[in-house]
Amino acid sequence: MIAKLSLEDRDIVRQIWSLQHMAYPLEAKLIGFSELPPLQDTFDTIRNSGETFYGFMNEDEDLLGAIAIEKEAETITIARMMVHPAHFRKGIAGALVRHVLETHANASVYIVSTGTRNAPAVSLYTKFGFAPDHVFEVAPGVELTEFHLRNPF
Repeated sequence: MIAKLSLEDRDIVRQIWSLQHMAYPLEAKLIGFSELPPLQDTFDTIRNSGETFYGFMNEDEDLLGAIAIEKEAETITIARMMVHPAHFRKGIAGALVRHVLETHANASVYIVSTGTRNAPAVSLYTKFGFAPDHVFEVAPGVELTEFHLRNPF
């Protein structure tokens, strides 16, 4: 089940923080950059991020995956995507992306950035029609690719 997450709920924020600290070290290893911003987050930085979070929960209401977006005018930026490592390859990330695209179907463009060497994330976004827009270096030898998906409607 996918639901909007309330950052006013301390338990939800704790689950997001915990999920980030399980998922993002794996991305950091893939791209060779241990200083990923989500790994620097505290409860307060998550709560005050201004992002809208959606979570994929199991029947026991455990948070198995989450996506966070930022909305500016008609642009939706996927700011975070994370899945519990024990639940990789179960379609959770795809379900979360699909949910954002359907929930915010009136957006004119969707943007997401990921490590250029993060093959699973690159594959996920290209599967949904995101196309590389540009590449930028965040640290020596560490590149991120920004992908755009233009809404045809």
